[in-house]
Amino acid sequence: MIGQKINLLVFLITFMLLGMGCNSAGEQNVLTKEYDLTKPEVFNMPETLKEISGVTFNKGKSDVFYAVQDEEGKVFHLTWKSQAHKYTAFAGKGDFEDIAILKDQVVVLKSNGSLFSFPFTETQLTQTTKTKEHRGLLPKGEYEGMFGDEASGKIYVLCKNCAGDIPDKSVSGYVLDLGSSIQKSGGFVLNVDAIKAIAGKMKKRFQPSALAKNPVTGDWFILSSMNKLIVVTDKNWKPKQFYPLAGNNFKQPEGIAFDKLGNLFISNEGDETTSGNILKFKRL
Repeated sequence: MIGQKINLLVFLITFMLLGMGCNSAGEQNVLTKEYDLTKPEVFNMPETLKEISGVTFNKGKSDVFYAVQDEEGKVFHLTWKSQAHKYTAFAGKGDFEDIAILKDQVVVLKSNGSLFSFPFTETQLTQTTKTKEHRGLLPKGEYEGMFGDEASGKIYVLCKNCAGDIPDKSVSGYVLDLGSSIQKSGGFVLNVDAIKAIAGKMKKRFQPSALAKNPVTGDWFILSSMNKLIVVTDKNWKPKQFYPLAGNNFKQPEGIAFDKLGNLFISNEGDETTSGNILKFKRL
């Protein structure tokens, strides 16, 4: 009888330990020390930015936001919590997904992989005549995420849905150099299996919506609107942690950016009943 009780006790302890080890990987890998994603400062967008997609800063200075939206070839600029805004028209209508400012150039990503660039000084005007369109730099596919590195002059672009990727296995990324023109210079791959290992099973295919580099840690933050999460990777694109985007704060997260202090900003598209917004999360 005593032996049976001991065996039962050993079994129960073993079962509990295995259960702890089998908890969703997310419970053990959620990064909670940098940002509290439950307590944002909310900046509601004016009506013209209801469908806000990408957002960025110039040299990490958060006094002015620069944003694009899904339908018009305009770069909008506005200050925190102010509905007053200006814009610079750079192209006609189109599905514009992300924006970067680096080396005194504004670069905008279209969903088909085309890039548009013009001098940052042109943002003082309501319309620029100095737009350059860059086609054929990226393989055919659907793109939503781009980041411009001020220090290196490199532009990083992530596929959302590209034919060369293996579903549920990998996501392709491309590196471009900004000089007198934009040139493709390299690439990288996100391992989706490695993402699942830390985030747990995903009901939908991992499709990135935006990316940004944390200026404090050097880590990459990759936003997936479809999966409602942020994956954090090291500088070599190895997944290490993640943030679940739960609750009503994240209706349709499409853009991500950091200011130079490491504060995190996420933009959300609106809908028929709610406005678009930008959420600010102070670095703890």
